[in-house]
Amino acid sequence: MSDIQTTNQAILVIGGGISGITAALEAAEAGYDVVLVEKNPYLGGRVAQLHQYFPKLCPPNCGLEINFRRMRQNPRVRFFTMAEVSSISGQEGEYDITVRLSPRYVNEKCTCCGKCAEVCEVEIDNPFNFGMDKTKTAYLPHEFAFPMRYVIDPSIACTEEGKKCQDACEYGAIDLDIKETTFDLKVGSIVWAAGWEPYDASQVEYYGFGEYKNVITNVMMERMASQNGPTGGKILRPSDGKEVKNVAFVQCAGSRDENYLAYCSGICCLASMKHATYLREQYPDCDVTIFFIDIRALDRLEDFYTKVQEDEKVTFIKSKIANITEDEETGDLLLEGENTRTGEQIRMSFDMVVLATGMVPNKINMDPLPDVLFDDYGFLIYDPEKAGIYGAGCVRRPTDVASSVQDATAASLKAIQSIARR
Repeated sequence: MSDIQTTNQAILVIGGGISGITAALEAAEAGYDVVLVEKNPYLGGRVAQLHQYFPKLCPPNCGLEINFRRMRQNPRVRFFTMAEVSSISGQEGEYDITVRLSPRYVNEKCTCCGKCAEVCEVEIDNPFNFGMDKTKTAYLPHEFAFPMRYVIDPSIACTEEGKKCQDACEYGAIDLDIKETTFDLKVGSIVWAAGWEPYDASQVEYYGFGEYKNVITNVMMERMASQNGPTGGKILRPSDGKEVKNVAFVQCAGSRDENYLAYCSGICCLASMKHATYLREQYPDCDVTIFFIDIRALDRLEDFYTKVQEDEKVTFIKSKIANITEDEETGDLLLEGENTRTGEQIRMSFDMVVLATGMVPNKINMDPLPDVLFDDYGFLIYDPEKAGIYGAGCVRRPTDVASSVQDATAASLKAIQSIARR
């Protein structure tokens, strides 16, 4: 076990998505030492997987790159990828932390030449694209990855395939002898910004996700529309690669249902409307139908809703779809339900269906748990009587990118105040 020198004047940020990056930078630029840990091999979190933000529909990479530049230029921020906190003990002002580092098998000598991937023959499902395509077991997580460094999948680390990748590297960047390690920290406060996971749509059996290829989720749609996604930015039917002409969005896919995900994530409606704009831009003749219970488009986002409504090719139907079945010959999907405004029964066929799944917070999973509070759904609650650990972004509530940035700034200030009180 090794030690990274920190003191109770330092701040630990757990999670390297937009919330964690924001919290870390705000604290560091205020003059505090920050250690940021991220379990993935890159920073950026879910934002890095987006095609566009709403409502302006601009790409996320420019915003992330600005933050990465700030991070490179600030010596007060130290970050560790493929890292997870395994234990937290102590109290506000005096936390003892143990961090576990998983082996990347690629060191800082990596130039991203790609020679290791060229000779690698073994493939795995691409986690960045939610398994919609394959990637080599020697891979760059994505083309804008930060840090820009390859990863060797542990499944080949001790095999001839791994040795072949190592031999192909001209710079000595691949070290297959790297082992899992741990290191200890002392910090004064913690920002929990571990982000969220998409709800597992396969739990809602009557929608056929995982059984019918042309039923996808909203996060998969985001990757499909991205230029560095599994289809090079072209939205195509997964079953046969054909262009789509008639697409349905099913809102609240498992959400607002006590049998699955009891709460509303709030932003799924807007995400589906954003995806409708992706389709309409690529396919001017494509028909889009959005089946919804209630539309959530609050404050400034109401204008975005109004804009999408004005598109004559986008139809909104108030309905909770009851069942989805597949035509085995064509791969088309039959949706059944009831129009709750008219009482009419719905039986409509579509090329592809996109399920709007909710956001599930990444909880603190360690034994013993630190002294924090969660609500019934697993979101972290701020309790002034239990100061020292502060949630930021989607671990506190489902929210959009801009709100996550604001929330992370507030969490950073609270973390600084914890240190100042000591």
